[in-house]
Amino acid sequence: MWGVLREPPAPFCSHQRLVTDIAFLLQRHTRDRSLGQVFVSPIDVVLDEREALILQPDIIFISNDRLSILRNQVWGAPDLVVEVLSPGTAAYDQRRKLGWFRKYGVRECWFVDSRRTRVIVHGLAQRPSRKSIYRKADMVRSGVLPDLALRVADVFAE
Repeated sequence: MWGVLREPPAPFCSHQRLVTDIAFLLQRHTRDRSLGQVFVSPIDVVLDEREALILQPDIIFISNDRLSILRNQVWGAPDLVVEVLSPGTAAYDQRRKLGWFRKYGVRECWFVDSRRTRVIVHGLAQRPSRKSIYRKADMVRSGVLPDLALRVADVFAE
């Protein structure tokens, strides 16, 4: 039937611009160093096949030594997950999804918060896990990509 929306609404342009810009910066860094592969949503990440837990993070990175989890979909935890926060899903992403990422072995999770111009990095591989907040003048530090030099200002550049 015409006029009936059957799919959830797509993210706003501002959200997709951030996803594209961050993916570009990560892709350039990882490709130049032959570190692994970067993917953008939509791509299914199957964290738990029995529980049918399948997520589609905005951006993922999988290191070379773990590329075997790629089989048309991602079957297991990516090394790095990036979620650009949207007002309607920010709480869900930062609570429920972060819990799943931690439980199923994602090594690092970034939340990109455009409303506050910051990047929140959760180092999930460390015990206890580490949370760092980077603001506009800061350089994002990553445990998964230790030589990454990513200025928060570059992430939010217009």
